[in-house]
Amino acid sequence: MKLILRADVENLGSLGDVVNVKPGYGRNYLLPFGLAMVATDANLKQFETERKKLQALMDAQRAEARSLAEKIEALEVVIPMHVGENDKLYGSVTSTIIGDALAAQGVEVDRRRILMDAPIRTLGEHPVRIRLHAGIVANLPVKVVSDHQPVEEEAEPEAPAEAPEAEAQASEAAE
Repeated sequence: MKLILRADVENLGSLGDVVNVKPGYGRNYLLPFGLAMVATDANLKQFETERKKLQALMDAQRAEARSLAEKIEALEVVIPMHVGENDKLYGSVTSTIIGDALAAQGVEVDRRRILMDAPIRTLGEHPVRIRLHAGIVANLPVKVVSDHQPVEEEAEPEAPAEAPEAEAQASEAAE
């Protein structure tokens, strides 16, 4: 099936390319989503009249994706996770968790655009790729940290904090 691409399609071609695809891919994906049109003489003439408008739209989307990529690369996402013995995570950090952390910082990204080979299962800093547009990928540093301090560190600050309260209560009771 010969089609004219009306948008950049990853692993297929860019705007205006005439491509040959399997009929099922064309009928079930490219045509319904408006990414392509059947390559006939009439459609080729119609596409040439629409080309400038479509190109301007694609350029605007690319520019928006580039600015979002710069914004994402400037961020540092810190994800607190529950940790057991030997700094092993209970569970793992998935694209959904990363997407929620980005949303909390004011950046909305579809979780399906977050590219991870496997879920993150260790503490530390991990690079995560986010595909924003065809050919534009942002690199996001994700830092996975423990969600609680060790018990020894927590016990020391609490002891001095309780002493002034106990003294204040004792002086009030004495009065």
